Amino acid sequence: MTQQLPQAPSTEPRLAGVRNFRDVGGLPTVDGGRVRHGRLYRSGHLAHATEGDAAFLTSLGLHTIFDFRNAADQRLEGPDVELPGVRNVNLPLSDPADGAEFWKMVRDGNLDQLKSILADGKGAARMIASYRMIIKERTAEHSRVLHALAEDSVPALMHCAAGKDRAGLSIAVTLLAVGVEREAIEADYLKSNDPHRRYKVKRGDDSPEAMSAEVMELLSPLFDARATYLSAAFETIEETWGGTEQYLSKGLGLSATTRERLRERLVEEG
Repeated sequence: MTQQLPQAPSTEPRLAGVRNFRDVGGLPTVDGGRVRHGRLYRSGHLAHATEGDAAFLTSLGLHTIFDFRNAADQRLEGPDVELPGVRNVNLPLSDPADGAEFWKMVRDGNLDQLKSILADGKGAARMIASYRMIIKERTAEHSRVLHALAEDSVPALMHCAAGKDRAGLSIAVTLLAVGVEREAIEADYLKSNDPHRRYKVKRGDDSPEAMSAEVMELLSPLFDARATYLSAAFETIEETWGGTEQYLSKGLGLSATTRERLRERLVEEG
């Protein structure tokens, strides 16, 4: 049975220009431990962080910020704000050329065009394929993140654009590596659906027609966190490597020593 998740020691901040921020501390491991508070954070991009947001983020004593956006994302939103004394590591988990036409259609397409690419389950199918691809093809990037965390990069913040998909998978992989319960990983992932966390959908035309209920319904699979997406990632681990242990050791090249060091940095024993 999944353990009851404790409340964080302090009230979670509502940042003005950063969406989907949270500390993943408190999540339970399968052997009775918990992820330490103040060690691992996740969020959407930091490009629009206010002065107050930046002051709060600086107060966390971050060592490293992992930005999983690609060059196209950064052109759209802008670079992260600079935080003093924090190392910034950009590790794109998606190719800017992959789907550029698709995302242009999402921003600018009319209702009929959106139906052609998103209706009848096509939007959700695209998201599932993306999650599977990231797990199978971005092992070098995930390995680099986990080795960095084990070495010296804690406290760390991981983000992408919305803090939901690429950051969500990187957080999930990290939590798997230290033995967090899958139910707890899923529960944290689904928090990205909370209204105050959700990514603000941007379209080239902000008229009522361009943002109609029908359009937003078509777009919802792209901007939702859905349990089926995360399940597809876990299934890909099983199908490709035969299980989590083999994925971590063979897929990501984590030695027992590295995993132990990672656990010491991120987990407090029960």
